[in-house]
Order: sequence, then structure tokens, then C-alpha cells
Amino acid sequence: MREKIIALLKKALGAAAAGVPIELSVPEEPAFGHFSTNVAMRIAKARGRKPIELAEELAREIERAAPAGFFEKVEAAMPGFVNFWMSKKAVQESFAALAKDKDFGKNNDLAGKTIMVEFTDPNPFKLFHIGHLMSNTIGESFARLHEASGAKVERLSYGGDVGLHVAKAIFGVLARKEEIAKVRAGAEKMQLVFWADAYVSGSARYEDDEAAKRAIDELNKTIFERSNKEINELYLWGRDISIRAFKEMFVRLGTTFSKNYWESEVMEDGVKMVEEGLSKKILEKSDGAVVFKGEPYGLHTRVFMNSRGVPTYEAKELGLTLRKHRDFDFDQSIVITGNEQNDYFKVLLKVVDLLMPELAGKTIHLSHGMLRFASGKMSSRKGNVITAESLLEQIKTKLRARISEKSDLDEKERETVAEVIAIGAIKYSILKQNPGQDIVFDFEKSLSFEGDAGPYVQYTYARLRSIVRKAPVHDRTLEEKGANKLDSEIELALMRRMAEFPDVVARARELYAPSGLVVYVYKLASLANKFYETTPILKDEDDARRDARLVLVGVAAEILKSGLDLLGIKTLEKI
Repeated sequence: MREKIIALLKKALGAAAAGVPIELSVPEEPAFGHFSTNVAMRIAKARGRKPIELAEELAREIERAAPAGFFEKVEAAMPGFVNFWMSKKAVQESFAALAKDKDFGKNNDLAGKTIMVEFTDPNPFKLFHIGHLMSNTIGESFARLHEASGAKVERLSYGGDVGLHVAKAIFGVLARKEEIAKVRAGAEKMQLVFWADAYVSGSARYEDDEAAKRAIDELNKTIFERSNKEINELYLWGRDISIRAFKEMFVRLGTTFSKNYWESEVMEDGVKMVEEGLSKKILEKSDGAVVFKGEPYGLHTRVFMNSRGVPTYEAKELGLTLRKHRDFDFDQSIVITGNEQNDYFKVLLKVVDLLMPELAGKTIHLSHGMLRFASGKMSSRKGNVITAESLLEQIKTKLRARISEKSDLDEKERETVAEVIAIGAIKYSILKQNPGQDIVFDFEKSLSFEGDAGPYVQYTYARLRSIVRKAPVHDRTLEEKGANKLDSEIELALMRRMAEFPDVVARARELYAPSGLVVYVYKLASLANKFYETTPILKDEDDARRDARLVLVGVAAEILKSGLDLLGIKTLEKI
């Protein structure tokens, strides 16, 4: 429908359409039509016309040129909009076509492109916290949206397995040497907690104790040089236990990475890039360190090699960029982090542009805000770091009480349902906000089965699938002649909403904003709920209309599933 309207607009505009983007919006209020365009306002001044007069002329011309029965009406509206109302026949024919399209919602806009999405990036020797959960949720959705546009997507995670945080953690462990043997013999969760506590302790000592600070700085150099057997063994223990825990969380969240890069692997390349930067006078020495003076570019100065000869995060990021290029020869690299790294990335990407001009402009940094709680607080083991696991468990505890004991699900199935809904609720809450904004997680609203929340959309899908399962055996293909049975206002509204899906997906990817897709699946779920609550389906005595309505239910379920999948949210056949 959209393509036909745009073609009619271009024909009516003639030469005036050259170089002018013609956009169609879907008004929220039915009084403004099913589609609307402001193109008359864009070109009226150049043609010496009043926008409303040009809009009226376009409306008349398009209505005359349109195929018979395509529009119900076309009208101009102040100050210069052209609004289109589709006929029942056009909506029915459109739905009959999309019902047969198994790839509905996908496009080939990025076919042949390699897109890298780097996200999550947890650091060994620390716990997987809610910041990592946000990055993972956003990054996974970006990856899926780009795949829906035909791109080959490589998912990457980059972790800091060397650096000052590692030295702080090992310093904390060395302070508790007598406990090491007992902890290593215990469960992995006990070992993780031990390392997390050691890091907190080492960080506190680094800030408060000058002698400890000097010792940790020296330890950092020892780790970098790998010159001490005892330290090397502790390092490998802490690194391995952390990475195993991360992989378990990735499985729970539904992410499979093409490659996990670690700072220790890219450090050597980073040092070489720093040396090249010095030789090209892009970087310079300052008080024994190597820095980039960003002030001439409206940025700030950052250190790439400290005065002790140890490469910083910045140097290792240069090595990472080089390795990404060598390994994947990407067309675009998208990096997702918290917004506290915005200024850092402005400097880093400027250095990349200067040092590796062949990669200039190929990396995009996208940031997110903080995850906060409507109650203002949430329990955590330390009171300062909320882990992803602790958040999931608190949500699941609330959900278990809401999942009916009278359901036909056994205990194992109820636990699976609680896990899927808990993860879906978090992801939905994160992705419904505009990019870069802080996220306020409200337990009650986010776990609702009756409002704008992940569980509501998941439950709607399950109800639709239940209707299809209960249907008698019938031919579920929808021939054009059967679509005319779908003629009530709610059925037409549902079909029009489903027809928007490909545009919503494309726009979410173009704007790096899954929030538009979240809004879409909620509105589609709301319409689907209204449809099956007000319309007889299985009990319809008209067999042809019953079958047409079952196709409508089935396609609505498929589009909800596809939409949720692009958000990284799983669906359930039964809740």
C-alpha cells in the first residue's frame, strides 16, 4: 500500500518530486487517515504556492489516478497535509499477500554488508552486573535488526582481562591467602563471590592506602610482564572462573558471540599502533607517558601509554580496532557502552581516523544510560553492585507467585516460564526507552500481564497460539477471495497494523532505536486482544469466515513472535 501511494505521489508531482524525499506517516488518530504526507509543505514555497492549495490539488489528482477501489477517500488538511484512507478491498488484498510471505518484515537493504556489533563487554575478575545486562539487551537487538536487513552480523564481546582492576583483585586475594585452598575446592559460585570481594577490598585499599596503591601499581606491571609464577596461577584461576560464568549468562540471555576478544590478546597490536602514532606525530610523549593532545580538535588529552611503560585502555582499543579489521574486514562496526564513555570514545575514534584512515568513519559508538529502580533501591550483596543474576532472581520470585498453581504446567515448566518472562520483562523495559536515556525499572509495571510490558505481549502471543491449536483441521492458506470475509472495523484495523511491520523494522534499524518496535508490538498485541475478546472465532458458524479469522490470528501471532525475536525476547506457547 505504501509503495503504491508513493508512486502515485511521484506521478502527481512530476518533476517537482526530483530530489524530494516523500515520506508517509501512520497517524495515531483515525480522523487523520491511515496514511499521511507533508510533501506539499516541503515543496510549496519553491513552487510559489500555498501548501494547502497544493495539497488539495495533489489529493484530487491522486484520487483520479488511483486504481478503482484502492482508496476510500483522499483529502487535504491544514496546513498542507494529504491524508489517505484505504478501502476495505485494498486492506484485504494487502493482507492476503502478506499472509503468504514467510519473510514478511525482512528486507535486503544491507545485503552483502558485514556489520560488527560489539556489546556486553564484561571484565573478568568482576561480576556480571546490570550495566552488562543493558548493553547485552541493546546490542543483541541491534544485531538482529541488522540481520533482518540482510547483513552478515558478527557479534563481538571485548573484555578487560589485564589492567588495574585485575591487579586490585589479585591484591585482595593475596591478602586472604589462607582461604584460597578452601575456596578453590568449593562451588564455582563461592569462587566468584570470593573474587568479587577481593576486587572490592583491593579497590578500597588502592584509594585509601598509599602503600597499597604503590604495591598494586607494581603488581599491575608484574601481571603485564607475566614474570611471577604464583601471580600467573592466580590470574588464570580468576580469569577462567569469570569467563565460565559469563558464558552461562550469555546462554540465558540468548546471545552467541562470533568472537570474544580480550585485552591481553590485542595489547601487543595496541603497543605497535602507539609506536606508529608516535612516528607519525599523531601521539606525543609527555612526562614519560604517551598521549594524544585532543584540544586542537575540540577534545581532551588522553594517555595511551603510562609513564611505567604499560599500555592503557586507549592503546588496547587501537589494537582491538586493528584486529577487528584484520579478522572481519567490516563495513561498519557498532560499539555499545554506557554513556559515561562518550567523551572517551570521541577521542579514541579521532585517533583511529588519524592513524587508520582506511577505517575512518566506519566505527559508530552508541551509548545507553543507567538502569534505575522506581522504588529507589534494590537489595544487592554489597549495596553498590547489583548483579544481573540477583535482579533476575528477584523478578522470578515475584513471577512465581503470579503464575497460577492451577495451570496445567508442571513445576519444571513453571520455572521455565518464570525464566523466560523475567528476561523478557527486563529486555522490554530497557528497549522501550529512547536510546541514551536512563531506564527506570518498575517491578509492578514491568511484570504486568495487562499493560505495556513484556509479559503482556508474551501472554498475548500464547493466547493467539492457543486459539490456533484448538482450531479444527482446515486449509490455513488465505486466498484473495477469502479475505473479503474480514471486514469488521477491528479486523481491518488489525490488518492495517500488521502491514506496517516491515516499515517499523526498517526504521528501528535505521535510527538505532528498537523503542519504535517495542511500541509496535504492544499496539499490535492490544489490537489482537481486542479482536479475540470481541469477535467469535472458533464458534463462528460461517466456516469460510472462521478460517479467514484463524489465518488472521495465526499471522498476528507470527508477527508478534517475529517482533519479539528482533528484540531478543523469547515467546512461550503456553503460560
